[in-house]
Amino acid sequence: MIRDNLARIRETIASSARKAGRSPEAVKLVAVSKTVSPDLIFEAVQAGQMLFGENYIQEAAEKMACLPASLQWHFTGHLQSNKARRAAELFDLIETVDRWKLAAALDSHARMLGKTISILLQINTGREPQKSGVLPEAAEALLTRIAGETGLRVLGLMTMPPYSPDPEQSRPYFSTLRQLGQRLASLGLFTNNAEVELSMGMSNDYAVAIEEGATLVRVGTALFGQRQA
Repeated sequence: MIRDNLARIRETIASSARKAGRSPEAVKLVAVSKTVSPDLIFEAVQAGQMLFGENYIQEAAEKMACLPASLQWHFTGHLQSNKARRAAELFDLIETVDRWKLAAALDSHARMLGKTISILLQINTGREPQKSGVLPEAAEALLTRIAGETGLRVLGLMTMPPYSPDPEQSRPYFSTLRQLGQRLASLGLFTNNAEVELSMGMSNDYAVAIEEGATLVRVGTALFGQRQA
């Protein structure tokens, strides 16, 4: 089942990229594996998936201990500052940095660990009060401070738009993130301003996200099935 699901997702990624005049290789699939058992994750690995996303530190640590060390892991959930050290130890990329306190904590732990940490800045494009993420107009000031006062590698931006069963309803929020990324890159605020990562799109709307410029799509349900509580 997972092998077939993965093949369908990859084909959708490829066709959506080509529709937008982009190379399919420009889009990476983050298999969101929160609450998914290591056995199912390993099925995805056997089918060629090497990049996974987790939302909870302890759950992720337990899975990583029994899965191949060659896998890449992104943290895709809300990260509390008091868990920044463990996140810094475990993950290749933190996608959900949205405040200075968290950035400073990650930088401090990175220095103690002797490693460089890569992050994305989470943007609340939908301006939803219940969601994490910095508002678009506040992103420049936060990125300027991160660039000037930390050694974090800021690779790009991430967003989760308001949910709608109609994927087209997500398009304006994806467009907003793309345009914001372009503007911030013109100011030189990313580690590589020529190749800014945009993490946007989930199981129901990732095709639209790719059309709007996503370089990372976070897909869980379409790959692993409905999530268990």
